Amino acid sequence: MLQNLHVKNLALIDESEVELHYGMNVLTGETGAGKSIIIGSINLALGEKIPREMLRDNDKPALVELLFVVDRQETKEKLRELDVELTDDTVLLSRKISAGRAVGRVNGETVSVSRMKEIAGLLIDIHGQNEHQSLSNKKKHLEMIDAYGKKELTPLKDNVRKLYHTYSRLKEEWDGANLDTGQRQREASLLEYEVQEITEANLKVGEDEDLEEDFKRFSNGKKILEAVNHAYEITGGEMESASSAIGRAVRELSMVSSYDKTVESLESQLLEIDSLLSDFNRDLSGYLDENDFDEATFYEMEKRLDVINHLKSKYGETIEEILGALDEKSARLEQLQDYDAYLDKLKQQLSKGTEELRQASKELSDARKKVAEQFTKEVKQALGDLNFLHVEFEMPFEETPDFTPNGMDDAQFMISTNPGEPIKPLVKVASGGEMSRIMLAIKTVMAESDDIECLIFDEIDVGISGRTAQMVSEKMNVLSRNHQIIVITHLPQIAAMADSHYLIEKSVNQEITTSHIFPLEEEDAVKELARMLGGVEITDAVLENAKEMKALAYRMK
Repeated sequence: MLQNLHVKNLALIDESEVELHYGMNVLTGETGAGKSIIIGSINLALGEKIPREMLRDNDKPALVELLFVVDRQETKEKLRELDVELTDDTVLLSRKISAGRAVGRVNGETVSVSRMKEIAGLLIDIHGQNEHQSLSNKKKHLEMIDAYGKKELTPLKDNVRKLYHTYSRLKEEWDGANLDTGQRQREASLLEYEVQEITEANLKVGEDEDLEEDFKRFSNGKKILEAVNHAYEITGGEMESASSAIGRAVRELSMVSSYDKTVESLESQLLEIDSLLSDFNRDLSGYLDENDFDEATFYEMEKRLDVINHLKSKYGETIEEILGALDEKSARLEQLQDYDAYLDKLKQQLSKGTEELRQASKELSDARKKVAEQFTKEVKQALGDLNFLHVEFEMPFEETPDFTPNGMDDAQFMISTNPGEPIKPLVKVASGGEMSRIMLAIKTVMAESDDIECLIFDEIDVGISGRTAQMVSEKMNVLSRNHQIIVITHLPQIAAMADSHYLIEKSVNQEITTSHIFPLEEEDAVKELARMLGGVEITDAVLENAKEMKALAYRMK
């Protein structure tokens, strides 16, 4: 759930922080007080675009922080799959906006906008007052069914998608396979040359790295040998060398070491140095014996590297890639050399892939129809709860003309809101107010099987009142038993159902307008209800009505 919201330097908000709770959190306030800014702030923290006009002071950075507490184990596991490590079961999403750019962070780690949205999608779902417009797009209808039945449908969808990719590859290969004789001969001739070129090189994985190392050493071979020879002369040569000098020093100390223990210790150290230097000189001598600059060897090495680098420029950046290209070209050459057999095999593969995809699409469609039947039944019940007294709600299925990665289903919601009216596509029947209630019914049904703990409803109650408003409030109350609900509303019937009530208020100080959000105690919540009921003048009768409404809401809970 969303535990804490912190906003700074955004629109009318100078700085504001609010603690939210589980259950139903209701935000109310006068028109223009800044209710939309709260949702706008949350959207910014979730990775949405930043309108420049939202910055309160262009010279100061704006900041939005959302602190979530994650209780569900399944959500924790999904977050870990996205490399989000929880701290005491919390996730902090923040976005800092300054100088026209925004930096998003999750638990202090900077993340991209796309990753921020992916993570936020596991934690919160925002339903705005215009979101019902998505119901006018029938593609969204099938998405809702898939989301509702995701546990059953996701494996079937994944299988269809995998088979579709195989089918598409085979179909594309088949469509491009009709080459005439001349085209096949030209392609085969080129492939024969390329296969021969790579094969004759007799490449071995890793030989390029060894050759480059030897080439580097041979390129500087003369310089290396001169330096090693000089070092040997200094440390172990027959003339004045370090080895002979240390030998003389050892002899000098050995003549007097028996008289003084300190000198005896120094002699011992010098003997160790003499032994180490002797070992070093033997290694130097061995290196000189084993290494000799050979012009012929260097020339052959250079030629071999030229061959390998030439092949790399044509077939791949590594020997592994070149050998992979050899396998592909050999296989293609084999196809061209026996083209009729290749076409027969490809035709059989395409036929098999088509049939497998058709069967998988049918299995997905059959499962979807069962899910849709249950879904529409529950939505119809929810619509009845929202004062659609004689509603019919269905989802007929048709078949797309071609395969798609999502199967072959073409479906949309159909509705009839009055007795005797034929059932019609949803977008052609429902009014704006009805659309809001229909979307709320759908959201309610989906949320009961949804893993997202926090749901935000931003004034989706526009266009409803009276008995319908009361039913909407009761539906939200039911929804809040299994989710954290945050509602921005203008309806007192919904506000009365609040487990936690917050007021968004605008004030002017020294000609500077700011908005604040703060929680209301019981008495102040009743007064706010009275304001929503009675407008400017709050009479005793209105106040009593507000108290009664609040008491009724408590009894329903």
